[in-house]
Amino acid sequence: MKKLILLSAIMIMGMNLSAQSGAQIYDSVLARRLGADEYGMKQYVFVLLTPGTNNLEKGAVRDSIFKGHRKNIGKLADSGKLVLAGPFNDNEKLYQGIFIFNVKTIAEAKDLLQSDPAIQAKLLSAELYEWYGSAAISEYLKVQKMITKKQH
Repeated sequence: MKKLILLSAIMIMGMNLSAQSGAQIYDSVLARRLGADEYGMKQYVFVLLTPGTNNLEKGAVRDSIFKGHRKNIGKLADSGKLVLAGPFNDNEKLYQGIFIFNVKTIAEAKDLLQSDPAIQAKLLSAELYEWYGSAAISEYLKVQKMITKKQH
């Protein structure tokens, strides 16, 4: 048993040393393409979607508006302006979802939000914040497309 514990400890220490001694691989072409600063980060606008002032009941009209909302998400993602989007589960603050826009200013993000049918219909409202995050987030969508079997 002692040998097993000692062997496990040596293996863990070896993996830790290997991870610490691994040379950092910097790809200046990729960093430039993604707009990364020297820390691999960049400016985005984070959007917190909240309930709007329109309390339209569930039904065909509301369903149509949200179908347009999802279509608009796809259009913005395909253009590279939207790098992350998704809904929240039910929660006590009634938060509906998030967007992360690949833009530098809140004004640019506000312009993009005007194309969203759920925002236009006031079914959703938005709180916008400047956010500093990994420049690699935009690569997420490429991987997401490869693992998505079914669309909403």
